[in-house]
Amino acid sequence: MLDIALRTLIKAIVAFNVTTRIDPAMRVQQERQLNPVADEVAALTAVARPILTGVLYALRRDLVQTVGGYDKVTLELLARLYRAGDGDCGICFEYAVHDAIRNGDARVLERISDAAKLCKVPGTDLHSILFGLEKTGTQQLIDTAEELLTDDSRLLYGTKGQPLKLRKHLNGIAGAFRNRNTRPALPYSIRGLWKADLFLGFSDTDRWAATTVKINPAQLEGAAGLRIGIVPTRQGRSDKVKLDENKNLVVCPLHHDEDFMQVFYEAWRIVQAFIDADAKVPKEIMLPRPVDREVAKILAERREFPVLEVVEAIGVFSQPELLATNDTQVGLQTLKGSTQTDMVLAPMPEAPDLFSK
Repeated sequence: MLDIALRTLIKAIVAFNVTTRIDPAMRVQQERQLNPVADEVAALTAVARPILTGVLYALRRDLVQTVGGYDKVTLELLARLYRAGDGDCGICFEYAVHDAIRNGDARVLERISDAAKLCKVPGTDLHSILFGLEKTGTQQLIDTAEELLTDDSRLLYGTKGQPLKLRKHLNGIAGAFRNRNTRPALPYSIRGLWKADLFLGFSDTDRWAATTVKINPAQLEGAAGLRIGIVPTRQGRSDKVKLDENKNLVVCPLHHDEDFMQVFYEAWRIVQAFIDADAKVPKEIMLPRPVDREVAKILAERREFPVLEVVEAIGVFSQPELLATNDTQVGLQTLKGSTQTDMVLAPMPEAPDLFSK
């Protein structure tokens, strides 16, 4: 769905034949949409605030202590410490779908169950498996019941043949995600499985379908092994769950605000470019859109001030009541490697039809 730099925690990878270590938790900073997007600069500024906060608290604590604590970290220092530190922060657009299924949102369950049926995935007890892969190669099971992934978990990949055992091939998928040269080593029927964002299926039958999630429906594309494509509904377009024979994907539109998801994505890119530019306005080639550069300028003018004070101060330039932040701790099982990612930002779009609580 996004470039690798944005998707630190998104890809579906798990180690095979390793000892699972249970970590205390991962911090999930949910950003729940309250109102539709209005003015773009105001909306981007509103979203940049929690992103900056998330990046700040993802810094290694020992680095922060050397400058006197989190409240002493300026935007200028944030840029330097974030690049130098081991801590990381990712965006997980898939979390909205995963969370809705985990919490039993009946309307989401109904639509995804319809998609699973079109994929001929049998079962009645619908679940989602959300994995994370860090740039270091660490593999994690995020906010997912440990027992969902078993040695007999089978993947239905959409062509004739015996369903594959999921665990058996996940290390190969991990390699394909990190290195394109290893992708031909995967069986042809699942050669595109490294693009999966979630595995959706049924725990009672232990059958699963690889799923891709796109905030822009135009970017939805099929790949060998992918079965379901989740996209936001588009005004004037059908929201019917149906098979796209050209992509060999069952397309499952969900009713969430595409504008909000796009603004979140743009704001994340602005913050990344701003940090990479040493807390200054990035070169135009990095942020060619005037609205993006305007937000970067708002931040750059305050580079010598503490991050937390800046976040509070620029609230007056932000779209009021666009989103609400909710910090939660979710279960995290590290299956391979050492966890470096401390938190994930999870945009939760407005849900007049499906995601509303």
